[in-house]
Amino acid sequence: MDTSRSRLSYLFNCYYSKTATLQERDELFALIAAGKKDDALSELIRTAWDDLHLTAPLFTTNQTDQILQNILTAAKPVGNIPNARPHPTFLLWTKLAAAAIVLFFLSFGAYLYLYQTKAPVKTLVAKNKVALHDALPGSSKALLTLANGNTIILDNAKNGTLAKQGNTLVNKTDDGKLVYNLSNIGDKDAAVSINTITTPRGGEYQIILPDGTKVWLNAASSLKFPTRFTGNSRDVEITGEAYFEVTKNKLMPFKVKTNRAEIEVLGTHFNVMAYDDESLMKTTLLEGAVNIKSGTSTYKLKPGEQAQVNATGNTNVTNNIDVDDEVAWKNGIFQFRDAGIDVILRQASRWYDIDITYKGKLTTKELNGRISRNVKASALLSMLNYSGANLHIEGKHIIVE
Repeated sequence: MDTSRSRLSYLFNCYYSKTATLQERDELFALIAAGKKDDALSELIRTAWDDLHLTAPLFTTNQTDQILQNILTAAKPVGNIPNARPHPTFLLWTKLAAAAIVLFFLSFGAYLYLYQTKAPVKTLVAKNKVALHDALPGSSKALLTLANGNTIILDNAKNGTLAKQGNTLVNKTDDGKLVYNLSNIGDKDAAVSINTITTPRGGEYQIILPDGTKVWLNAASSLKFPTRFTGNSRDVEITGEAYFEVTKNKLMPFKVKTNRAEIEVLGTHFNVMAYDDESLMKTTLLEGAVNIKSGTSTYKLKPGEQAQVNATGNTNVTNNIDVDDEVAWKNGIFQFRDAGIDVILRQASRWYDIDITYKGKLTTKELNGRISRNVKASALLSMLNYSGANLHIEGKHIIVE
């Protein structure tokens, strides 16, 4: 076996698994810079790349080949002079820059594909200022408001029973979920109480409702619900974004009310995104069937379809939705397809609890990519800056230059 190839494989895997020493890291970059092992490096990157596909591949094999080629290809000579031979120092620099970019994305479990031609790497790196300040990712935190107006900060609350309302016990589990359990203790005939759980910017939370329905709340969202379900339907209200796994009950449909529409289900998995600062309210169905009611119109969704409701109540149903993109947030991932940077920044603002300040215009490129939501804001912004944006953090603001 080629010993140099074996050494490259060893060093790359040490770096990728975050066990490399400083000396091993420097040796890896030196081998990459030598420019003699691109085929071996491509193979190693492809293996690591495949590890990043959490559910289904985001790109086809041909697209992946092109992405890897784009990353490993050095920047063009200044001026694109025909037959010009770049200075050896420039070639060395660009190979190191390309290697750094590859390893940066792999280290954070991220990858990015740009539809439009990239600017030279040297230009992009030179204007990257995100390291000056940073913002931590969000975490599991929320505020529970009981029917009597009392509030409980859930991330600070001890595990166990937090409250008793009628014959419903409100419990916080060891893994940080909020669970409503009906019990034989308490007044079964007591009036139904309405509770509200609210996540701040930079927060998310999971809750299990009295009927067993599971709900994941994204950042800057709220869910209003009864402590027990009675009557002919199970009614809840949301703002922001939530993913539901509804317990089946044919005799008592589950209804989700938003500011633009009502969603009726019997038992299904679906995602609702209804932020006030987004132009569209989106309901995406993963399993089962739902009815979307907006104004006087009703639309029935099938798995893989999405209903988009605009501010005036007009509804459009499309079936070319990749549902993994819509629920990636629940699995701890920023995932975007054909997305403008403004859309990504709004997600970042909510997750990192940081405002967006526009001093310049954003690039109009549309991006496909994926990155963990557990990284600091600077990691996401560096990814976006590689696309040609000019973003950095100052205090509690993402600055668009």
